[in-house]
Amino acid sequence: MTSPTDTAHMAQALALAQQALYLTSPNPRVGCVITSAEGVVLGSGHTQAAGQAHAEVMALRDAQAKGHSVQGATAYVTLEPCSHQGRTGPCCDALVQAGIQRVVASVQDPNPQVAGQGVARLRAAGVQVDVGLMADAARELNIGFFKRMQHGMPWVRMKIAASLDGQTALTNGQSQWITHDAARQDGHAWRARACAVLTGIGTVLEDDPQLDVRAVATPRQPSLVVVDSRLETPLNANLFGPQRPLWFYAAQDDAEKRRALEAQGARVTCLADTAGKVDLAQMLHDLALRGVNELHVEAGHKLNGSLLRAGLVDELLVYMAPLLIGQGRGMSNLGPLSNLQEALALDFHEVTPIGPDLRLLARIRR
Repeated sequence: MTSPTDTAHMAQALALAQQALYLTSPNPRVGCVITSAEGVVLGSGHTQAAGQAHAEVMALRDAQAKGHSVQGATAYVTLEPCSHQGRTGPCCDALVQAGIQRVVASVQDPNPQVAGQGVARLRAAGVQVDVGLMADAARELNIGFFKRMQHGMPWVRMKIAASLDGQTALTNGQSQWITHDAARQDGHAWRARACAVLTGIGTVLEDDPQLDVRAVATPRQPSLVVVDSRLETPLNANLFGPQRPLWFYAAQDDAEKRRALEAQGARVTCLADTAGKVDLAQMLHDLALRGVNELHVEAGHKLNGSLLRAGLVDELLVYMAPLLIGQGRGMSNLGPLSNLQEALALDFHEVTPIGPDLRLLARIRR
């Protein structure tokens, strides 16, 4: 049974997890708050970069640094404490050894290596465990981690900047800038939280973008994924500038071009479908194996359309400017429909003003 005090402390833990938004990939973003029996906060922390301390250990260290004993204390953690030995030890064991008497966890860990085992080990050690407090918020914060663990695919977020009438560029390709500075900065924040950014060869050849995070501070750059069926990316393209992993997916393996890209630090993988194009579904499975939780798509209408038609997109992140362009380039090449029943249905998840523009977060209705 949880109380309003439990809710307040879990909200603190979720705020700590939010601080780890750009940091923990491919691990989940987790926060932990440890309190005395009287509800006084003894220590707190969030998960660090992969291979470093998890939230529970950070909170225990914080309490120790402040001279507090945690014997008989309660730990509020936004994800079930892990029970397996990875790059760090099991957090459930650390809590037991520290003398924690009660653990309140938001949600069960979807990782099959944990998935209830952390809770079981805590209870076996005599620790009271309550699971489910503010579960939706905790799951939302790690939506990509849950998708990867449960379905072997990353959460695919497609970012689009468009006019009010749905155009992303003029017919001549001019698109800078449809949206305003605030929207572009906000878009960089969404890039930063992703494990990888995806684009296509059309965007590379036409816009020559860097597609890195520049407008917000971040401790790491997300990987860049390029769908380049014939390995046509110029070796002097701007995308080779920033230091980050570069992953190319091709449908045709040209040994000379592959070696040239690999000499630039890229990793090239050939995954062809029956039509001789990159197998996008297999690409997503491969990215999940590489630890990609959230994939941020910034591509043109052709690749956008291919991903949408294949049912591989989870949500659209649309920045809509108060402009009417008329004829131009649309958001995606979905092709003509014969009736409205064939339309791709979405649900608005968030609608937020960003400067003079609107940010629409719409999720594909499953």
